[in-house]
Amino acid sequence: MRTADGKPLRRALMRSQARARRRAFLLVTPLLLFVLLTFLVPIGQMLQRSFYNAEFAANMPRVTEWFHNTAPGTPPDDAAWTALGDDIKEAAAARTIARAGTRLNYDMSGARSLFTSTGRAARNMEPPYQAALAEIDARWESPLLWAKMRQSANAVTGDFYLAAVDRTRDEAGSITAVPEQQQIYVKLFIRTLVLSAVITLTTFVLGFPIAHLLATLPMRKSNLLMILVLLPFWTSLLVRTTSWIVLLQQQGVINDLLIFFGIIGQQSRLQMIYNMTGTIIAMTHILLPFMVLPLYSVMRTINPSYVRAARSLGATSWTAFRRVYFPQTLPGLGAGALLVFILAVGYYITPALVGGASGQLISNMIAMHTTQTLNWSLAAALSTILLVIVLVLYWLYDRMVGIDNLKLG
Repeated sequence: MRTADGKPLRRALMRSQARARRRAFLLVTPLLLFVLLTFLVPIGQMLQRSFYNAEFAANMPRVTEWFHNTAPGTPPDDAAWTALGDDIKEAAAARTIARAGTRLNYDMSGARSLFTSTGRAARNMEPPYQAALAEIDARWESPLLWAKMRQSANAVTGDFYLAAVDRTRDEAGSITAVPEQQQIYVKLFIRTLVLSAVITLTTFVLGFPIAHLLATLPMRKSNLLMILVLLPFWTSLLVRTTSWIVLLQQQGVINDLLIFFGIIGQQSRLQMIYNMTGTIIAMTHILLPFMVLPLYSVMRTINPSYVRAARSLGATSWTAFRRVYFPQTLPGLGAGALLVFILAVGYYITPALVGGASGQLISNMIAMHTTQTLNWSLAAALSTILLVIVLVLYWLYDRMVGIDNLKLG
């Protein structure tokens, strides 16, 4: 078959479809570029920072070369001390010695101050450097310091991932656990996952009846109540969080009401803030709409005649709910649980304000390393591990439930 102008119909259709695909691609190009620049590129940079840090190697090139040319465990010889002394003098003159010390300080506390103080005293230092450096600070002859410098000389390293799981390397390069009083990251990861699961469960327990009520009421009343569900979205997150501080503190509204009704005594005020309790309460309130809305969108489509048919066939109310109604809500429940859990895993502001020491999550530690300690490589490693955990849970959800069964609306 041919078109009116004599061209083969199949070729003309293929050309028309290709033009339509090109137009569709051009329409979504701005969105693709936006996602690439604001999402994929930052994630790529984060992944790179987690295993690449060349601050020491770039500012101490001679001693780095000596480390690369010798086997691990080799004690420093005259060439090593000469390379170290020349690097310190050059870095001090260029005012970059603090960068090398900062990189080493991630693995050995006090290294930055050692480098900066030595840099100030080493301007007129002459060979032999070993005696001169030992006179400035005896720590320069420490085998542990040289072992840590050897580790820092590798621009590509997995040491930040070791630190993120409370592990380190000893003088021989073997992986060992850090002292028990310094083991914080694994505990924070476990606390983050447990708290996120608890918050997901509490939002389900509270949100399921709300969504069911909204889905069964007449549309006019349902829309009115839906405004109350959406109202938190129109209020600043910071305002909602600080409001919970006012309500939950020991001299706050809730404790005052409990005392007024005689439930507790004046000396028995409850500690509901700056702990895990405050974090769970505040985050449950903030994330509750993310559970209600997917459940409501699915419940609204469930035909009520199914439950009535089950009741007419002899099923009890509980049996009809458990075997007929509830299975049909699972797509909305899965979507809501996934939304709430992922949001809870990465929450920062609310745990920082109401969590205290026992209510902090791993996101607070990532923020601390990003803004205070400036250890971006460790923050990137922690973020990468958290991202992998979320992706694994997402994969498990897909294998057990099926991502095709997820409904957001």
